[in-house]
Amino acid sequence: MIIYNVTVSIDSNVADEWLQWMKEVHMPEVMGTGYFLANQICRVMGEEDTGGTTYAVQYTCRSVEDLQEYQRDHSPALQQKVNERYAGKYASFRTMLEIVGVNVERKDQE
Repeated sequence: MIIYNVTVSIDSNVADEWLQWMKEVHMPEVMGTGYFLANQICRVMGEEDTGGTTYAVQYTCRSVEDLQEYQRDHSPALQQKVNERYAGKYASFRTMLEIVGVNVERKDQE
C-alpha cells in the first residue's frame, strides 16, 4: 500500500477556511476519483511560527500504478482548483510513502 502525502503550509489568514474547504470539497473530490481507500489530514505540530499552519494531507492507495494513474489523469485539474482559490497563500510539496508495517495497539477502557 502507498500513502500519497501532500504537505501544505497555508497562510494563517485563510487557514480555517482552507481546512473547511479541504474537508468538505477537495478531499471528497480526490476520493471520488476512485483511486484511494482512505484519507486523513494532520496538523504538523511543534514547528516554527512562519505566519502559517502546516498540514499533512494523506491519501492511501493500493499501488504505485494507481497513484501514477491518478497523478496523470486527475491531479492536474484538482491542483488547479486549489491554486485558483488559494494562489499566493500556500506552499506545498508531495511525497510518496510505502507502508511497510502497521501496528495498532488497542487498550480497552475499564
